Amino acid sequence: MIYIKTNAEIELIRESSLLVSATLSEVAAFLKPGLTTLEIDKLADDFIRANGAVPSFKNYKGYPFATCISVNDAVVHGFPGKHVLRSGDIISVDVGVYKNGFHGDSAYTFAVGEVAPESIQLMTITRESLYRGIEKAVTGNRVGDISHAIHDYTEKRHGYGVVRELVGHGLGRHLHEDPQVPNFGKKGSGPKLKENSVIAIEPMINLGSRDVFYDSDGWTIRTKDGKPSAHYEHTICIKKNKADVLSSFDKIILNEKSNPELFSDY
Repeated sequence: MIYIKTNAEIELIRESSLLVSATLSEVAAFLKPGLTTLEIDKLADDFIRANGAVPSFKNYKGYPFATCISVNDAVVHGFPGKHVLRSGDIISVDVGVYKNGFHGDSAYTFAVGEVAPESIQLMTITRESLYRGIEKAVTGNRVGDISHAIHDYTEKRHGYGVVRELVGHGLGRHLHEDPQVPNFGKKGSGPKLKENSVIAIEPMINLGSRDVFYDSDGWTIRTKDGKPSAHYEHTICIKKNKADVLSSFDKIILNEKSNPELFSDY
C-alpha cells in the first residue's frame, strides 16, 4: 500500500530529512584520511541524538550501527569498523533519522584526498542521474519513468553498471514503505505516482559490471569486479509540476569546498 501523507506529515518528514542532511554535513566537515569508518559512525550517532532524534538504521533488522559506510567497491550497507580511510578512497555515507514519528533518509558519496579521475566522473554522473530521476517524480508519472531516467543516463549513455538487486523506496512512519523504486526500468511502467506520496530515490551505480555480492558480514554489498561504486539519495515528495526535495546537499557541498585539501573538486 502506498501511503499518501498530509501536509503536516510531510513537514515532519522534511524535519527528519534535513537532520539527515545536517548529519552528512557534519561528516563532510570531519572527514579526512586517517579516520576509521567507526569514528565517522560515532560522530553521526552522537549528532543525531544531540538533536532529539534516533538513528533509523540502528537495530533495524539487527543492523548494529547508526550509518552505512561503504568504501570503494562496497556499494551499500557497509559496516563501520577499523578500516582507515586513505587518500584516493571514495565513501558512501547513508544515514536515516527517526524523529517525531517519521523517518528521513539520504546518502552522499565523498571523495577523500586525491581521487582517480574515473571515480570522480562516476560520482558526478551518479549524482546527476539522481536529479534526472527527481525530474520525473511528478504526479501522474509512473515509477518506471524515474527508473528509466536513471538507467538511461548511467548505463546506456555512460556505460556504467546499474545495480539491480537494490532499490529506492517509499518512507514515512516506516523506514521502508511501498513503492519500490528501481534504478532501471521502462517508461510508463510501475505504480502511478500520486501527489503527497514520499519516496527515497537512490541510484547505486558501479564503475564496471552491475554484478554484486554479499560480504561475509552478511550486510555489506560489493561489486563483483572490485571496481568502485557511487551512491546518492534524496527523500522527495511527489507534487504536480515539480518534486519537493525534502533533504538537501547544499551544506554538504559547502563543507566539502571548505576543505579543498581533503576533497576533490567535482
